[in-house]
Amino acid sequence: MQISNNHPPESKTVKIFLGLGSNMGDRRLNLASALHLLSEKITVDRTSSIYDTTPVGNTRQGRFLNLVCEGTTSLTPLEILNLAKEIEKTIGRKPGPINNPRPIDIDILFYDNLVINTPALIIPHPRLIERAFVLLPLAEIAPDFIHPAVGKTIRQILQALKVNSKDVVKLQNIRGETCMK
Repeated sequence: MQISNNHPPESKTVKIFLGLGSNMGDRRLNLASALHLLSEKITVDRTSSIYDTTPVGNTRQGRFLNLVCEGTTSLTPLEILNLAKEIEKTIGRKPGPINNPRPIDIDILFYDNLVINTPALIIPHPRLIERAFVLLPLAEIAPDFIHPAVGKTIRQILQALKVNSKDVVKLQNIRGETCMK
């Protein structure tokens, strides 16, 4: 399914899930700063625990800290993308090759139940079903959310993925709690 009009109805709020990762500088501070900046424009309802993870793609770099947040917003998908890029730049991310070290990375995982496939934006995130560093924190806060393109819950997708316990290690959430709701 391809959607070209990616605007929610006027003033309708939708549920979104964002994945955040950092492997440069003060990784915890980078995650906290990104969540703070996001919360100025969207309502952050829940965050997962923080997970210490091995890099994917370019494995010759430091480990990441990753988390997933759930929020509500009336922003459009493209507005969320622009916000994410603005926050990444504010925190110090420089343009460069994909899979390079970065102080912060913000990915749109889901925007409500929409499936969007445009040159500018693909939602759901095209590789999230292959990535334990996204699925584990996502399953922590939304195990029964149904992936709109796959038709399976996050829990079912995670169960089908082989996860090496050394690659993804659960720490705690951004506030030092097990899971914030």
